[in-house]
Amino acid sequence: MDTVIAEPQILPGRRGISFGLMIRRTPVECVIAIAALEEHFWLEPGASEARILRTFRDGYARIRAVTERKALAHPESRVELVPNDFRR
Repeated sequence: MDTVIAEPQILPGRRGISFGLMIRRTPVECVIAIAALEEHFWLEPGASEARILRTFRDGYARIRAVTERKALAHPESRVELVPNDFRR
């Protein structure tokens, strides 16, 4: 259903990680807040950039699934994921 179109990058000020996906043949710019990684993926506060990216990659399947659901529910060219998006 989707293809990664951009390598994940930490945003300035460590606000989040940006990455891109192709969803239904449409490029979607995506951002996951660092707070979401801390709250739902066990990232320790103040972690190094390498640790942040590793945590993102380790949780990528879940992050991608939530991104897809949110993008399909609200079709836009940008999806921002916050801690609330991962609550059940």
